[in-house]
Amino acid sequence: MKPNRSFTTTCLQKQCIAPSVYELRFGKPDTFAFMAGQFVLFDVPLLDNEADIQPRAYSIASTPTEQDLLFVIKLVPNGRASRWIEQALDAGMSVRMQGSFGNFKLDSAPEKQYLFLATGTGIAPIRSQILSALKEQKDTRQMHLLFGVLKREDLFWMEEWRGLEEQYPNFHAHISCLSGEADWHGETGSLQERLPQILQEIMTPSVYICGAPITVKELKEQCLALGIPKSDVHFESYV
Repeated sequence: MKPNRSFTTTCLQKQCIAPSVYELRFGKPDTFAFMAGQFVLFDVPLLDNEADIQPRAYSIASTPTEQDLLFVIKLVPNGRASRWIEQALDAGMSVRMQGSFGNFKLDSAPEKQYLFLATGTGIAPIRSQILSALKEQKDTRQMHLLFGVLKREDLFWMEEWRGLEEQYPNFHAHISCLSGEADWHGETGSLQERLPQILQEIMTPSVYICGAPITVKELKEQCLALGIPKSDVHFESYV
């Protein structure tokens, strides 16, 4: 018998944490299970016709042991799910979801340093992977996160990354803004520009990439061109 992959969950919190970016928390059904890096399909009704329902995939940002299911979602102009999230979804609402799915799972078998590359809300499955490795697996290998956004106002979860750096000496967060505003004193440049430099510190990385499709494609090809074996380059993209 196949396991039940359809669940009803309740929205616990909806919060706008950056321009057009929402952090969503849902209750975790008792029998729901997943691995860090996987995703679910939400049943999303058409705002003008609730009987018209289509699935939309979103990566889980929480770890398997956290109490709630956490998601971070970038709104797309006139998108079905974006309109539903912004105009209809609210705390207390019941939502149907299916899952878990996906092969973008953290492989701890190779004893290599982890290199996580993420842009925007592509950080969602990466957060789950990093926290799972650090807190649940007690993994002490060196881990580097390269997280990039366009502008300073697009940043989120900064306190969490800095807190992890203080708590775990083997974790290093490299946060950058592509535009490099005058009041931004951190790193600048695209992930593609910064990748060769970080690889000088990591000789044999196991790479995990998530973000917009074109960025993921370029980073994947760049990793291979820089000599990283294909088996060590893992990736997921979102639309």
